[in-house]
Amino acid sequence: MRSASRWVILTVLAFFLGCGTGFGADVAKIGVVEFQRLFENSEAGKEIKAKITTQGKEMEAELKGKGVEIEEIKKRLEREALVMSKEMREEKEREFRIKVNDIKILQKKYEAELQGIQRKLMAGIQTESLKIIDEIGKSGGYLLIMDKRGVLYSPSTIDVTDEVIKKFNAQYVKNKN
Repeated sequence: MRSASRWVILTVLAFFLGCGTGFGADVAKIGVVEFQRLFENSEAGKEIKAKITTQGKEMEAELKGKGVEIEEIKKRLEREALVMSKEMREEKEREFRIKVNDIKILQKKYEAELQGIQRKLMAGIQTESLKIIDEIGKSGGYLLIMDKRGVLYSPSTIDVTDEVIKKFNAQYVKNKN
């Protein structure tokens, strides 16, 4: 009875040891992607940055123009304040405050517009890049590809961002033409 128990234990132990080495031989391939670098180095990302910068400069120029206009109103108000009646001065000061508030509201509107445009365009890049990452993951035999922001450490050998940028740019140029 004792030797039968030993054989059962040895058989079970051999089974688990044999299975452990069989499963351990399969190495998981993991990759990371840095979306910030993808945005900065891809053709679509550069185009988005240029578009947002151009639009931002146009909005900034308009705000500066309105700022100059307000400064002129303020100087005129200060010059003419002594010769105006109290009611007239109060009316002009109220108009001045309204114009200042209008510029602040316009500035907030422009900032929200730019953020909305950036979010919309970035969502397009992200959607396309996720398709490419999925393709790379399947063709490259990856078990997992993660966003680098969620990873505290990763060796550069598992970073597939450059490959994603290369394929993304190729697809972007093909779709653009």
